Amino acid sequence: MKKIFKIVAPISVLIASVYIVQALAASKPEPEKKEPTQRLISLYVDEVKSEEITPGVQTQGEVKPKTEINLTSRVTGHVVSISDSFAEGAEFNSDTTLIKIDDTDYKVAVIRAEAKVATAEVGLERELANAKMKKDTWLQKRGDVTPSAFALNKPQVLEAEANLRAAKADLAEAKLNVSRTSIKVPFNGRVVSKMVGLGQYITAGTQLGKVFSVDSVEVRLPLTDLQLTELDLPMGYMAKPGEGPVVKFSTSMGRSKHQWQGRVIRTNASVDQQTRLIYVTAEVIDPYGKGADFGVPFAVGMFVHAEIEGVESKQVLVIPRDALRNADKVYVVDSEDKLDIRSVEVISTSKDQVLLSAGVNIGEKVAVSTVPNAAHGMLVKPIAKDSIDDALVSQL
Repeated sequence: MKKIFKIVAPISVLIASVYIVQALAASKPEPEKKEPTQRLISLYVDEVKSEEITPGVQTQGEVKPKTEINLTSRVTGHVVSISDSFAEGAEFNSDTTLIKIDDTDYKVAVIRAEAKVATAEVGLERELANAKMKKDTWLQKRGDVTPSAFALNKPQVLEAEANLRAAKADLAEAKLNVSRTSIKVPFNGRVVSKMVGLGQYITAGTQLGKVFSVDSVEVRLPLTDLQLTELDLPMGYMAKPGEGPVVKFSTSMGRSKHQWQGRVIRTNASVDQQTRLIYVTAEVIDPYGKGADFGVPFAVGMFVHAEIEGVESKQVLVIPRDALRNADKVYVVDSEDKLDIRSVEVISTSKDQVLLSAGVNIGEKVAVSTVPNAAHGMLVKPIAKDSIDDALVSQL
């Protein structure tokens, strides 16, 4: 009996414990069921605004001289002097004699040409006198017969006149050669390179250096067909003097940023076959003088950023740059805080803002922060960007 009791007693206790646990679990009240709630995404939003602007486009290009020539000699001789202004980078004006060539032989040629002119003048006077004498003699002896031209000495007079014209032409050429020994250019400019030295013997056609004009410089600017349309400029456009869209140029030199102003003077009449772009040419007057920015010239060879202003003003929609997605998409938060994904028509973009012509309305809220897994109609929690900025300013 003791053995049976030792076996049955633990089993009975275990069974009783199981029933007690089940009874307690059955009497426990059921937990409250809560409906799952959707977690809203917080977004910074900004309002769509409207502005009247003069649209412009941004591009870039290299400053090049409007007039650049290779300086060559028209005569032969030794270089007897070189101006201090004829050095690389030096400035000169139209009155400066850059190079002087020995003119001794050409002055001798002038004297000889003058002698030939004098001889030809005497010859002409002689033939004119002979013609008068022959005419008088003919009239006295045979006045009833018409004389020939040779009988009146007319061919000899014509020959003498031709000899005089030829002698004068030789004299003019001799004097011109003397003037060509003083090499000048008909504009104010700067020297790019120098290729001749003092005492060097040069021949006609020898290249002496390269110079360019500083009266004005040009920048060739590439534009897409859309940018050209935004500026309302036709292909083959030629501006009248003092007119044309304004161009603002800028570049950084060291820690300073400099700006210059010019105008578009023409557009190409064809599309570049390699780049498929259309080039416009802008001009800056007196880049080393009045056109300089506080003494910094609009120098040839600079690579500059250009902003071309449009011609006519127009009303546009303005949104922050961060609101534009995938080139032409905008996330609009409607009055029910639902996300509306829209396509917009972009006019132009800049670092801070985007100009639109259609796709959104004035006063609507557009998301300016990242939207993960964006879907049309999803609920969001909009936070006005202006309120955040104001709070940061007050803390500062």
